[in-house]
Amino acid sequence: MTYRTRNIAIAVGLGLTAMVLTLVYVTSYRRSVQHAQATVSVYVAAHDIPAGASGSDLARTHAFKTITVPRHAVVPGAISNPAQIASLVLAQPLFAGDQVSAQRFSSVHAEGIRGQIKGTMRAVQVPGDANQLLAGTLQAGDKIDLVANMRPDPSIQQPQTKIILRNLTVLDAPSQTPVVTAGSSATAFVILAVSDQQVERLFYVLKNADWTFELRPAFAAKDGPVRIESGLTILHGGAH
Repeated sequence: MTYRTRNIAIAVGLGLTAMVLTLVYVTSYRRSVQHAQATVSVYVAAHDIPAGASGSDLARTHAFKTITVPRHAVVPGAISNPAQIASLVLAQPLFAGDQVSAQRFSSVHAEGIRGQIKGTMRAVQVPGDANQLLAGTLQAGDKIDLVANMRPDPSIQQPQTKIILRNLTVLDAPSQTPVVTAGSSATAFVILAVSDQQVERLFYVLKNADWTFELRPAFAAKDGPVRIESGLTILHGGAH
């Protein structure tokens, strides 16, 4: 092969290579454009939704609807299934037509106590001494009953004891027994989740009775029959 023939062959080879690379680039670019222009289904808010709503409630009440948008218009974190945010709470408000993105939600733990109450539930801070509040034992997530000893009516001479509220959820509890200093009492506090009706009974007991919390079993807790105890029922009743 002469020098001239070899140079021609090299030039032809380079030309063919360039042609192949160009075809590959054009084909790839065309596919990427077609991919970007393709439409996909996304979830959007069906109406304005305030921050604090739980993902499970939003899915249950059909707060979302699906629409079709170009693929390039999909926002980062857009969900493909409401189950993806079922255990989360909405950290930022959603307005009607906004795409539902997981980035607008946060975990219940991150939201703190506000993320653990909804509907008719309320958070109430209850002060008391270490024994009343089971300080050092009680933990967030525990279930408790409220026991009260009181005179329900001025005509009743003997105080009566009853479990007033059952199965209350502890949202926050003292991590350890309060330290008693000279001239002070061992006061701590517990934050409970109660309904807007239970809070009336709770407040009455706190202001008018001697009371204490009792810790319920973590699993398979059961409730005995409702009883009202007094000095007479204790003295004349059988052992239980």
